[in-house]
Amino acid sequence: MADNNTINRNDEAEYTPAAGVATYEQIQKEHKLYFNIVKKRYIWFALSALLLIPSIISLIVQGLNLGIDFTGGTMLDIKFDHQITQAQITDSLDSVDLSGQVQLSQEDTEALIRTEALEPEKRDDLLAAIRENAGEFDSENLKEDLVGPAIGAELKSNAIKALIVASILILAYVSLRFRLIYAAGGIIALVHDVIITLGIFSIFQWQVEASFIAAILTVFGYSINDTVVIYDRMRENEKRLKKRDSFEDMVDKSVWQSMERSVKTSLTVLIALFAIFILGGASTKVFALAMIIGVISGTYSSIFIASQIVVELKNRFHINITKKNDAKV
Repeated sequence: MADNNTINRNDEAEYTPAAGVATYEQIQKEHKLYFNIVKKRYIWFALSALLLIPSIISLIVQGLNLGIDFTGGTMLDIKFDHQITQAQITDSLDSVDLSGQVQLSQEDTEALIRTEALEPEKRDDLLAAIRENAGEFDSENLKEDLVGPAIGAELKSNAIKALIVASILILAYVSLRFRLIYAAGGIIALVHDVIITLGIFSIFQWQVEASFIAAILTVFGYSINDTVVIYDRMRENEKRLKKRDSFEDMVDKSVWQSMERSVKTSLTVLIALFAIFILGGASTKVFALAMIIGVISGTYSSIFIASQIVVELKNRFHINITKKNDAKV
């Protein structure tokens, strides 16, 4: 019995202030690259500001380069009796001062072209250029569709509504599962990720298509999932937090406990996304590029922004998170 009591006392000694299974000191020693993330939070806020400010300015000044899914335009479906290359169609567009998306299918014998709304004369010039660069095509089965600007406006409206609804549901979910202060940190991190992704597309004027909306919503889900993992660790460590303990140390410990998992998961996702971006077709590049930016930003915000916002709000508004744990002192 004495031996068992000794073992139990030794086990209890592991659970020191702001500690879970491992102590804060053990976490510091475990990570060779350890540094105090929480105490350096103003550096992370400044780094985010360096990206957010130009992003917001660019969005206000020049906006996004919207594709025909949003602005309206012409879509041509052209069938050939031989294989063609994407470069041949792209060169044809360039030769008549047009730009757009080109997607090949049916073993490179069919081309789907999306470009601006074409007048009959401009359309004939483009078809003549394609015939010259890529060869004869089946003119009898040529399909032409016009995407009106009203459909584009409806798509933009639905995208904004989807983002608002997603934000409200995420706010409610995190508030119920954790605390309102945690939800505030999560939503600010999400807004951070979306603005940076939109801003980079705006700064470089990369064309935005319908798949971009899917990428933004996916970034929403990925980013909050990464943040919730850290919040879960914070909640577990918070249960052992007493009034005399440091909340900042508890948050710092929680972030480092989740660091390896977050980084490895993000690297795995990025490898897949880079493969899609490099090897995939033109139709997937916008989605993959937006996701790459969003995943990098989401990983950064989950580690360096969301939990730091919780600390900042607690300190500024003097929120007593340790109140329900005081009885353990």
